[in-house]
Amino acid sequence: MSQPRHVVPGTTYLITRRVLRRHLLLRPDAAVTQVLLYTLAISARRYGLQVHALCAMSTHLHLVVTDVEGVLPRFLQFFHRIVALSIKVLRKWEGPVWDHEATSVVRLLTREAMVEKIAYVMANPVAAGLVRHAREWPGAQVDVSAIGRGALGAKRPGGYLDPENPQWPEEAALPIHLPPSIGQDEAEGFRRAVAAELERQEALAHREVQRRGLRFLGAERARMVSPYERATSFEALRARNPTFAVGREQGRAWRGAAAAVRAFRASYRAALERWCAGVRSAVFPGGTWWMRMFHGADVSDARMAV
Repeated sequence: MSQPRHVVPGTTYLITRRVLRRHLLLRPDAAVTQVLLYTLAISARRYGLQVHALCAMSTHLHLVVTDVEGVLPRFLQFFHRIVALSIKVLRKWEGPVWDHEATSVVRLLTREAMVEKIAYVMANPVAAGLVRHAREWPGAQVDVSAIGRGALGAKRPGGYLDPENPQWPEEAALPIHLPPSIGQDEAEGFRRAVAAELERQEALAHREVQRRGLRFLGAERARMVSPYERATSFEALRARNPTFAVGREQGRAWRGAAAAVRAFRASYRAALERWCAGVRSAVFPGGTWWMRMFHGADVSDARMAV
């Protein structure tokens, strides 16, 4: 049985979704970038999410977002569906676009975790040996300088989206927000911290590429690969999928978060046992999503800091 989802308004997440069997369907060409930026802008506005970082690799998509309203599952369902349908038309692709594995959703519980994961998203093309610096990646991405003061925009892509439907305006803008826990007086310091962490991760990637005797592919070649090929680099299957992140050397925060996860799951299981026994007055812990949305179960007002 899968673990229960814990969805609390105002939580910041690192989200990763992978393409089926590592096909290069999200190759970083202009058409795919237009699809991703437009659909993300529309989806984020529709569900009230704030976007802090994104990077579209050929085989997967990374986002760092804050779920202001506590509707993340709705956002993911809508966004991933529209992207998949648009890519199917663009690539003339039969069958699924996304991998059958569940979307990776990692709660970022500290400033350190936000800095590290935003930099991780930006450094992805470098870590993959594609470009020497994150700024060279030709696909959809966010630059450090845009966090909290920039925006990305795109026109409505042709193909799948109906221009006569008012939910698909001709253009859409995607503001790049600071995480809500970062005040405006901290904005410059936060951007500097992300830039320093990005530089650190790029340096690690450079050393790894050199150690393996490889060369960076380059932006132009990355843009020209066939979207119907599959990535051939090694990738561990069924790797551990974390629930939360607190950043390096944050042992105390990690222990507290782990205890909160265990408490939430124990409380959820106890309530579920009562529910399955016919006790419809069972109260589920704060943050319970599925039972509240689809079965009308009572949920505690208290929010566990998971």
